[in-house]
Amino acid sequence: MDDISTRFNPMAPDQLDNPYPLYARMRRERPVFYSPMFDLWVVSRYADISEVERDTASFSSVGALDARAEPHPEVRAVLAQAYPRFLSLVQSDIPDHTRVRAVFGKALSTHRIAAMEPTIRATADALIDGFIRDGKADLIQQFAYALPGFIICDLLGVPRSDMEQLKRWSDDKTLLMSATAPIEQQVQSAHGFIAMERYFQEQIHERRRHPREDLLTMLVPQSLGGTAPLSEQEAVCNAMDLFAAGHETTTGLIGNGMWLLFNAREQLEAVREDLSLLPNALEEVLRVESPIRGFFRTVMADTPLSGVTLPKGSRAFILYASGNRDETQFTEPDRFDIRRAEAKKHLAFGKGIHFCVGAPLAKLEGRIAFEQLLRRLPGLRPRTDEAPVFRPYFMLRGFEHLPIAWDVPA
Repeated sequence: MDDISTRFNPMAPDQLDNPYPLYARMRRERPVFYSPMFDLWVVSRYADISEVERDTASFSSVGALDARAEPHPEVRAVLAQAYPRFLSLVQSDIPDHTRVRAVFGKALSTHRIAAMEPTIRATADALIDGFIRDGKADLIQQFAYALPGFIICDLLGVPRSDMEQLKRWSDDKTLLMSATAPIEQQVQSAHGFIAMERYFQEQIHERRRHPREDLLTMLVPQSLGGTAPLSEQEAVCNAMDLFAAGHETTTGLIGNGMWLLFNAREQLEAVREDLSLLPNALEEVLRVESPIRGFFRTVMADTPLSGVTLPKGSRAFILYASGNRDETQFTEPDRFDIRRAEAKKHLAFGKGIHFCVGAPLAKLEGRIAFEQLLRRLPGLRPRTDEAPVFRPYFMLRGFEHLPIAWDVPA
């Protein structure tokens, strides 16, 4: 029998397509194991993931997204122009985490997010207007990327016309994390990372001179005359992370959710006929196909977990996508059920102090996206002449392309 520790590879074709049988084996046979391929301890059970999320003293988030491999000298030379460390909310521990999160609590307040609903709906409609007469589209490239991308630009206060460039730079940042791409591509991505950093440096200083009603103004540090208890470095790094986090989860939620509904036609029709089912349906989408596959932690001391000891200095990968299908937490966990009572128990947004601060916005965007798509595209279905394509990313699970078709309105 093949060994789980060597089989685990989220980017392998079979695991891009359907990793869940392997995850089930992990939970049964080796719930915590070392992956020599990725130099990681993989944590697959719901209870163990929850324990890691709670024990922030033993499992640190500082530097969680840093590349493990030493950068190639050419890449390192480019990155020498960047801040020495990337300081952001998701890569911080208490007390820094508490201080930074308080800023986002104000910036992403319930009132501010609720007030965005008309803009989100108008943006969704404008995107659909762009392809509705065609009878076909790529849901990801023509809708699911752009909707949350435009909205996070609005929140930050940067022009929507910059969204595509920011997305390319954000992809460069993601590529650098793995340090596995060809050197020439890593060097190119390093330049993109520096360009994104400088872009937000300039934006922060522009808000210092000319404050606005936007999130970047709320990030201007007190040392620069603003109100945020942040350093300039923290303000810039968090702006970069906010752009990435502001669209990645929602893009995955829209694409993964539509695919699940396509493969459960009765449930698709039920949602179409009763849109009040959508909020719980989206929780179930997040459970069954988590857009964020998992997250990293650094082990701060030798720590026992599920019968093994994770050594100090090692890195753990808490596999939300496996925990969300844990048989001890969910009845028939592989079954997609839009009416599932316990759907909200999912781990897709994390737990504890690192529960995603933007979760309410992602859910609002997802709900509006599905409302408008289902209302305006009759007979919505997957294309049969083009296959969907998954994104080959370690942390993220979602589609790069999802071809769809519908009956063109008369």
